[in-house]
Amino acid sequence: MEKPSVKCALLATMIAKHKWGTPITEEALLSLSAIGDDYPTASEVYANLRSEPYITHRGNRGIELNKSNFDDLADVLYYECRWEAWEIKSRLKHYEGIDNHDWA
Repeated sequence: MEKPSVKCALLATMIAKHKWGTPITEEALLSLSAIGDDYPTASEVYANLRSEPYITHRGNRGIELNKSNFDDLADVLYYECRWEAWEIKSRLKHYEGIDNHDWA
């Protein structure tokens, strides 16, 4: 089995630990994610995630998922992270458009 990318590992943790209105700091996310000892890369990926449309950056409080752009997140999970559609559907419970999402 192929090891997930650092980006995918961070997103998987964010989805698993997601609580509305509760951003996660870089330190907390990196300590919870399956990134091994690749902290420099993970820190860089965390910084890059701040500008993604499916992430809301809350300054010093950290980052959180932006449910209004779950269509973009679903595409990243499907195409970059190679998650199956059923897994995305089961884990992105607040994505109201998932039944009409175009996986092609």
